[in-house]
Amino acid sequence: MLSITVGQGGIDAQDWVEMLLRMYLRWAQPAPDQVSVLRPGCEAELLDTSPGEEAGLKSATLILRGRRAYGLLRSEHGVHRLVRISPFDQNHRRHTSFALVEVMPELEDTEEQEIEIDPDELRIDTYRSTGAGGQHVNKTSSAVRIIHLPTGIVVSCQNERSQIKNREIAMKVLRARLFQRRQEEEAQRRAELRGEVRPAEFGSQIRNYVLQPYSLVKDLRTGVESGNVQAVLDGELDPFIEGWLRWRLGQTQPASARA
Repeated sequence: MLSITVGQGGIDAQDWVEMLLRMYLRWAQPAPDQVSVLRPGCEAELLDTSPGEEAGLKSATLILRGRRAYGLLRSEHGVHRLVRISPFDQNHRRHTSFALVEVMPELEDTEEQEIEIDPDELRIDTYRSTGAGGQHVNKTSSAVRIIHLPTGIVVSCQNERSQIKNREIAMKVLRARLFQRRQEEEAQRRAELRGEVRPAEFGSQIRNYVLQPYSLVKDLRTGVESGNVQAVLDGELDPFIEGWLRWRLGQTQPASARA
């Protein structure tokens, strides 16, 4: 499961969310000559989108099913920063936008049972779908939004015609988010014991996408970069995924092995 949430940057940041959604959909559905070990192709299902105020999206959630999809896309988890001449600025000034990408595993049934959710801690709202799907979807309150009160996590789904089905999918996404949150809290506790605390907030980006005054995409964790920004935005993420996998392997090996 992959979700994209708008960060700082106003309308440009909302447009950035939509650009990132397109990038990951393109990555998931490569042309035959673009298929590789790091881009095997997978099924993409869009679960929910929240439209922006004037353009773009405030958020988007999708499921990507395929071989190694979660393991490969873990490289994308974090804050992504875009620098460009804003198409929404009449003065043609350079703007900086942020979006948060979260990557979570779709849990197996046994794993879902480990995530206990008290029904009294949920607020469940229904509303009319704003997406495609025909007259039935738009005329009935089939879309579902679930708020987990203790954590403030909000998930929604409007992809299905059935409210019951949307609720099931939303609960699956909620469990995945809670599972991811638990993993992050455990990792943070371990980092605190080591004395390594990294901020998890907008501005602590993992990757920069610069369109102006020059063209460059650079991953700040691995140092991998590409001058072909358009190709990256078209889903060619292989160098960044490979670089992250190598960097991650180096982070998990003991110091003696890295030396």
